[in-house]
Amino acid sequence: LKDLTYLCQMEKTERRNKVFEKLAQWGIRYSIYEHPPLPTIESALEYWKNIDSTHCKNLFFRNHKGDKHYLVIFECHKTLPIHQLEKMLHQGKLSFASEQRMEKYIGTTPGSVSLFGLVNDPDKKVKLFLDKELMDAEKISFHPNDNTASVVISNNDFKRFLTLWGGEWETLDIP
Repeated sequence: LKDLTYLCQMEKTERRNKVFEKLAQWGIRYSIYEHPPLPTIESALEYWKNIDSTHCKNLFFRNHKGDKHYLVIFECHKTLPIHQLEKMLHQGKLSFASEQRMEKYIGTTPGSVSLFGLVNDPDKKVKLFLDKELMDAEKISFHPNDNTASVVISNNDFKRFLTLWGGEWETLDIP
């Protein structure tokens, strides 16, 4: 049990470090807030209440054939039924990606999905969909591919991340 705990801690540290190394390489400034594991928005709201930032819901999907993957990010208080999302994305039938697909395509696990998972997609296989309101948020927070911390970046650095990542993305009007 002690060895398993150590391995989990090392994996968490490696996931975080990869994000922080990329942010440093790209000149993106951030603030980090430590907290207990927050696998759901509901559990996170209590810890986020004192963090001045727009907090996001991050969902990872695959198409019905399993050959395309999508990261969808929107403000955490919004809800988006999957059928409505399918109509908005025009990508056919969607389902949540498995834990194995999350690991393969964005290098993270359920409850830790975030924008920063895209640093683990060098071939740009994941298409990103963003709530257009996020483009005007002063500050935005995401997990550093580990749900025991929240990382806050400015709007300018958010846009810089998108540019330097260089993958395909578009905005959605999520009510």
